[in-house]
Amino acid sequence: MAKNIGLFWLKDDFRFCKNFALIEATRKHDQVVVFYLYKKKKFEDQQSQKWWIGKSLEEFKKKLIKFNINLEIIEITSYKSFFDKLFIKKNFSIYWNKTYEPNYLAFDSYLSKNFKDNSVEFKIFKGNVLNEVDEVKKGDGTPFKVFTPYWRNAEKYYLEKIPSMEKKISKCYKKASFFDKTLSEKEILPKKNWFKKFEKYWNPGEESAFKELKNFINDRIENYSEARNFPNLIGTSRLSPYIKHGHIHVETIWEECSKVKKKGVNKFLTEIGWREFNHTLINFFPHMLKGNYSKKFDKFPWEKNHKFLNAWKKGLTGYPIVDAGMRELYQTGWMHNRVRMIVGSFLVKHLLINWIEGEKYFKNCLLDYSEANNVSGWQWVAGSGADAAPYFRIFNPILQGEKFDKEGEYVKKWVSELKNVPKKFIHKPWELNENSILKLGEDYPFPIVVHEKARLKALKAFKKI
Repeated sequence: MAKNIGLFWLKDDFRFCKNFALIEATRKHDQVVVFYLYKKKKFEDQQSQKWWIGKSLEEFKKKLIKFNINLEIIEITSYKSFFDKLFIKKNFSIYWNKTYEPNYLAFDSYLSKNFKDNSVEFKIFKGNVLNEVDEVKKGDGTPFKVFTPYWRNAEKYYLEKIPSMEKKISKCYKKASFFDKTLSEKEILPKKNWFKKFEKYWNPGEESAFKELKNFINDRIENYSEARNFPNLIGTSRLSPYIKHGHIHVETIWEECSKVKKKGVNKFLTEIGWREFNHTLINFFPHMLKGNYSKKFDKFPWEKNHKFLNAWKKGLTGYPIVDAGMRELYQTGWMHNRVRMIVGSFLVKHLLINWIEGEKYFKNCLLDYSEANNVSGWQWVAGSGADAAPYFRIFNPILQGEKFDKEGEYVKKWVSELKNVPKKFIHKPWELNENSILKLGEDYPFPIVVHEKARLKALKAFKKI
């Protein structure tokens, strides 16, 4: 074993299984320090994730102690200034897994050059993807812009690889410290206790992630293709926050799913495929992270309406399925995928508000926030993305509710004002008799726009581009 200390840079890698960089650090060094860089400014608009990360650090620290490994949290103002000071130290080797966002990958190149120049041993490993983002391309070497041919090639490419060997983390000879000024993981938690409500729904950690996967495969994957569309059911995997924060590797998910012969497996793995596709898109077309993938949408006549935007955020639009989704998001830090499409379509097509506003709000609220998935998902709904839904496909929130929440169970769970409304009116409460138990405008708002008029206005706006 090497005599110097092995450093492992922890990012979205809160796992022991298939944590390639941490495994290598413990294999090569008898003393290892895991460090996490907390950049306060980064989380100013990602408040929900502060809770998840704080809890994840707490859980990961407990696991590391059993292996004689310290976890050190360092508050920084900039990654560059932190590493510029680290380059000149000589008593360590450093290891990390890739993060597949353009800025992180570009920074990997900067770090590689400087560690080499300073004769510091380092090694970068594959992160939480099946294929590297630049591995799957068309025959002419250009990136895929359409999902179906991309995934057909990506799946084949992955299956032809030799699977990564499962190695274990080794116990270190003794604990070591490396950094001078460190934080407690509790200092990362949001200052207000609003996040306490998340504890009813989530338990961040590797064991929880694996348990969720096992329960999904055993109980729900068989009916996944159909059940995933109904928000009143627990029909999805609910793995997205665990995948985002690296509590479970997508290779592990693939392997566990491949062990069973159930009809929902392929459909579920296709959703993993969309995640892979989204990561390739933002790296080949980084302009889409700050604006429209399709430049013609730069001329779209978006409207600025703070009143409508706030009603949408608070779940007070007067459309029950939309309001239920927005309240589920606020209460749980998560939203059912079918409902994400409905609320997204409502914002950009009924209210004509730029998708960027929706993306920003989701970034702040989602525990599973991923730059690639969030930006790509919003642009898919808006029609401005690669392989996106056409803009003229406008979800009718009434019909969507009646089709996917027929009994109104989902709406009644999250919009308590409507719990006594008969199911005939649950998705259009404005049709209730005036003498009914619900007083519109007092107990629950009137619709802020009329669907038919909003649809025609959206189509008219689309014609301008």
